Parts: sequence; C-alpha cells; structure tokens
Amino acid sequence: MRSIRSSSRAHTTSERGFALIAAITLAVLYFALIELLLIDSARELTAARRFRAKVVAATLAENGAELAAAAMLTRPSANVNATDWQGTIAGDMRKTPDEKFEITGTGSTTGVVQTTSRVSLRGAIVGNRVTIEFVVHVP
Repeated sequence: MRSIRSSSRAHTTSERGFALIAAITLAVLYFALIELLLIDSARELTAARRFRAKVVAATLAENGAELAAAAMLTRPSANVNATDWQGTIAGDMRKTPDEKFEITGTGSTTGVVQTTSRVSLRGAIVGNRVTIEFVVHVP
C-alpha cells in the first residue's frame, strides 16, 4: 500500500495553477475580440444604411424631376407627387414666357434611416430642343 507522502499531490509546484490562469486569460481575450467584432459590424451596418438611404433619396429626387419634366414641351407647369415602398417623390416644373425653365425634384426615403434629397435644374427650350444649363444636387 502506498503512503500519502509518496502521492504526486504531495509534491505540488507553483506551475499547477498556471494552466488554469492561461486558459482563463485566453478565454477573456477571445470574448473581448468577439465583442469588438460585434461593435465594429454594428457600426458598419449603420454606415451602410445611411449610405443606402442617401443613394435612394437622390434617385427619388431625380425621378421626381424626370416626372415633372415629362410634359415640359406641352405645358407651362407641372407638379407631381408619388409614393412607393422606398419613399416619396415630388417634382415641380415651371416655365417662363421666354422659354426658360426650372425643375425641382425632391425625394424622401422611408425605413430605418430617413433622408431627404433635392435636385434643381435650370435651362432653356429652343423649339423642340431642351438645354440644361445648371444642375444642383442637395443631399
């Protein structure tokens, strides 16, 4: 029969807790890294949503200007409004007696990030030829 003194537990060293401390440290570092990845991905998702909303708002504003310009040669003014699943579209076209025109389109997005954009065009009509002289996009 073996005595208690000859047991391996009787000859413990200071290295016994080292593996446990190293494992806990690695686990804490691993979970911290995962948390940083989650925070970074949430920030990137927010930036992507903002970017998409700006692009959609600009496209809606251009669509509003195009809808208002559709009757440019036949009418002195036009005012259009439309709504779809991406947002609202508004367009306004005014002609002056000297055949100058100004078109304004506005687009507003719906969804998580709501953004509004506007586009303005100025130009002239000579016969059936339309010339755009100035364009401004306002986010």
